[in-house]
Amino acid sequence: MKKFSCILLTALLVSSTAFSSDFFSKHFENATLRLDYIFSGNDTSQHISFMQAYKTNIWAGRRTNLQKPLLAGNGQICVKDAASGEVLYTNSFSTLFQEWQNTEEATKVTRGFENCFQVPWPKKPVIITVTLTDKYQQISASLSHPIDPEDILIRPLKSKSSYRQIHGGGNYDSRIDVAVIGDGYSARDQQKFHSDALRAVTAIMSHEPFKGMENRFNFIAVSSISRDSGVSIPHADKWKDTSFSSHYDTFYSKRYLTTSSMRTLYNQLAAIPFEHIIVLANTGEYGGGGIYNSLVIASSDHPTFEVVLVHEFGHGFGGLADEYYYDDEYSLMYPSGVEPWEPNITTLTDFGSKWKDMLSPGTFIPTPPDSIERNNDVRRIWNTLSKEEKESLNNKIGVYEGGGYQSKGVFRPVQECRMKINECENFCPVCSRAIVRMVDYYTGK
Repeated sequence: MKKFSCILLTALLVSSTAFSSDFFSKHFENATLRLDYIFSGNDTSQHISFMQAYKTNIWAGRRTNLQKPLLAGNGQICVKDAASGEVLYTNSFSTLFQEWQNTEEATKVTRGFENCFQVPWPKKPVIITVTLTDKYQQISASLSHPIDPEDILIRPLKSKSSYRQIHGGGNYDSRIDVAVIGDGYSARDQQKFHSDALRAVTAIMSHEPFKGMENRFNFIAVSSISRDSGVSIPHADKWKDTSFSSHYDTFYSKRYLTTSSMRTLYNQLAAIPFEHIIVLANTGEYGGGGIYNSLVIASSDHPTFEVVLVHEFGHGFGGLADEYYYDDEYSLMYPSGVEPWEPNITTLTDFGSKWKDMLSPGTFIPTPPDSIERNNDVRRIWNTLSKEEKESLNNKIGVYEGGGYQSKGVFRPVQECRMKINECENFCPVCSRAIVRMVDYYTGK
């Protein structure tokens, strides 16, 4: 009976994969439709403006699980057949614009942010719909517009950059493709960039669960030459002329390193097989950033480069939330009564959709912290803890209050995790499961 069940399950999986492949081939070509938008507004209003469509003759995105995203994100882009209305492709994302809307500046001024999205090239006319949602998960802005693949004004793009394969080498249509590109690397820094890119990939692939699934990833290093070496640090009055204008002090937070030059970045990556982007900033200043299905950025010369990069990749690729907390302008990002879409935090509104199934019988909800956590600043004493104490803090699953920047009303699965402090090297079991699910989603496993 068990043998028959295994055979049946295998047959169903093969059939599902074949169906997904046939669905892609029926509706799409091996090419990319890039769509550029401006998201603008302030703390109370949002607006989406379509800018330009482009075509590149390669599609490195997923070819299975096309019609529904694994995570909701803070926005979605949907491709529908113009004739039938059938959903052909959907992807979710978060944006720097939506983060900015939670800042004090957004109460005083209206701003616009560039955003670029890639979808598979349709064989027939389609309707593209882009939606943004607010912190209550209600649609705050939406735009629908037609795309005809025969439109003569869709601009073709050819590759501007050379690149090297630094991990993987499998077919781009069956693996997760990550482009590593530098900012603030001058012509004389290119050898250093390739060395830094290899360090970046080694850091990510040395962490579980990525290590156990390394054969499902491709990483490429993409050359980009900046006029200046280093990136801009406004609080130190240091300004640099670089390829993507990366800078610190995003939203006046000293350590928040980002770039908002998305169109320039995507132009540099044109016709290169990628789904996810890592930007290496050539600087020793501490900082970084990671935005789900947008980009990951980290400072390559800081001593914590590797651990920060892995944390930010958890955001950008895995859709994981920050598990640390404090009181500042972000303190109301997760209102009560709304379950966050990120898999590693909860407001207990719909805890059954999170890690409730991973709790041991009798676990208190909320879960009281251990004495070590309760009586100490764990970051300061981490290196003095025993292996067993560290493993308990990292692996003892519960429902601990504090996470998503809020000390009250938001709960995390363990006391310490890679998504909470730099000192904790490993992802917790809940974050690890979420990453595995994301890898399976992309690769159709």
